[in-house]
Amino acid sequence: MASLIQELITTLREEEQLYQEMIPIAAKKTRVIIDNDLASLQQITEEEQVTVEKVNALERKREEVIVNIGTVINRKSDTLTMKTIITLLENQPEEQKELSLIHDSLTTTINQLVELNHKNKSLIQQSLEMIEFNMNLIQSTRMSPGSTNYTKGASQLEMPAAQTGMFDAKQ
Repeated sequence: MASLIQELITTLREEEQLYQEMIPIAAKKTRVIIDNDLASLQQITEEEQVTVEKVNALERKREEVIVNIGTVINRKSDTLTMKTIITLLENQPEEQKELSLIHDSLTTTINQLVELNHKNKSLIQQSLEMIEFNMNLIQSTRMSPGSTNYTKGASQLEMPAAQTGMFDAKQ
């Protein structure tokens, strides 16, 4: 069991390190979104994806270790949480403390990352709303009948020629 706990601690440390690496990436993404730099946003997203794949691999490893711990202590792995495992380590104070510290640190790091990602999501949503507003504005000005001139001929409504759609391609 001790080796499984050490493996869990090591896996969680590696995971926490990867999440720590994602925080500056998310902060950089915020700046890029504000600057509307799509090329950099694409590059950052690819960089993020590589880190996320590493995190997913560690998550699978962590789940496997927890299944093994559940087997050793004769409990179902889906009922084992980190807090439960920490509580079960009463007779091993060093491992209990170490696991508790890494759990708290990981929770803090993930919360920071969630906050940054929420901010980025909000910025992207605002950007999309602005784009939609501009698209609607452009369409409404293209569809307005005639011009707004008040000369002699203004009483005769000037009908625009057949309009093509905004994104029509020439054939």
